[in-house]
Amino acid sequence: MSDVLPHDCAVWRFLEDTVARLLQRYGYGELRLPLVEATALFKRSIGDVTDIVEKEMYSFEDRNGDSLSLRPEGTAGCVRAAIQHNLTAAPCRLWYRGPMFRYERPQKGRQRQFHQVGAEIFGYATPDADAELILLLARLWRELGIDEHVRLELNSIGSAAARASYRDALVAYLADRRDALDDDSQRRLETNPLRILDSKNPQTQSLLDDAPSLTDYLDDESAEDFATLCSLLEAAGVAYTVNPRLVRGLDYYNKTVFEWVTDSLGAQGTICAGGRYDGLVEQLGGKETPGVGFAMGVERIVLMLENAQTAPAEPAPDIFAVVMGDAARRSAAAALESLRDALPQRIIVQQLAGGSFKSQMKKADKSGATVALLWGDDEVAAGEVSVKQLRGDAGQQRIALSELAAAVEKLLGQ
Repeated sequence: MSDVLPHDCAVWRFLEDTVARLLQRYGYGELRLPLVEATALFKRSIGDVTDIVEKEMYSFEDRNGDSLSLRPEGTAGCVRAAIQHNLTAAPCRLWYRGPMFRYERPQKGRQRQFHQVGAEIFGYATPDADAELILLLARLWRELGIDEHVRLELNSIGSAAARASYRDALVAYLADRRDALDDDSQRRLETNPLRILDSKNPQTQSLLDDAPSLTDYLDDESAEDFATLCSLLEAAGVAYTVNPRLVRGLDYYNKTVFEWVTDSLGAQGTICAGGRYDGLVEQLGGKETPGVGFAMGVERIVLMLENAQTAPAEPAPDIFAVVMGDAARRSAAAALESLRDALPQRIIVQQLAGGSFKSQMKKADKSGATVALLWGDDEVAAGEVSVKQLRGDAGQQRIALSELAAAVEKLLGQ
């Protein structure tokens, strides 16, 4: 669980602000969700035999003996809130952000506390809702400047009945080859065999080359919806690859699933994933309501932004105040607050606790500020302040306090 230090936060803010503006433009309402939910919520939604529930959740009993868990993902909590507050009475678009928690091996871009932004659409069963989410994400990558480093993979995992038929065929095929499977896949053969398709073990992947294909078991409705989605993406100019082994790791998905992946982060290539979950609202106690959504990994996208150097750096101060003496401190305190009122977009920093004039000027220069404001006894007596341009040729001049804002803004605009 990592700290995000001040010099890193500029990239985080750039990402978060860009995402928030874009989702608002598409009509999504923000939802703030609790970090802790009943453990049963995740078991019912994600699935008892998924890796998340079996091995990765932070679960504990509270003082009443109730089992609670730090949220490992956001969709279940979003659905729970939508049911509880009757948000799904009419079709709606929601989004959320914040930390999630999974007990897994930490690595670059993947910590045990990690951050996600997620969005969900409720009430639309048609593939144009799936397309909207994917088109929104394609626009986001363009606005972040990383679109050339990501690619879209799609698949359809069909209806529950279609997956059950395919599951039987896959288990029959792999049971005869059980000894050649890696340990994780042998365990999944008994609990969640479709997850074997997502194995990263090369030997297991080679075994799957001749395995039954999920595509051959798709129901007609899922196949038709998938074809419509692909045509919508093609019409909008969004490139994609159909990956028949893409299944996602959560039990609630059906029909279309997708991932945005990159080669710029090494082994951890997925930065955003999602899909359709038409039965989840009903499964968690609500009325039958179709749904589709995505979640993106903030840490991974931050790494991409840092590598691509497309995010702005932490801004330097515009103005640095150097103050000498008690009378100057009183004068500067009032004048700087007035200046902040007059120039609300400017960053104004004061050197606190005094120090020699020379040491304060060194700090002013090191801060990267454009302008230094100098207060001493002479300036206080005259009702003025000395203004020194640190990055230009204007030199130093004395300005009446009443004219300070206009004079500084002129210097900053040069």
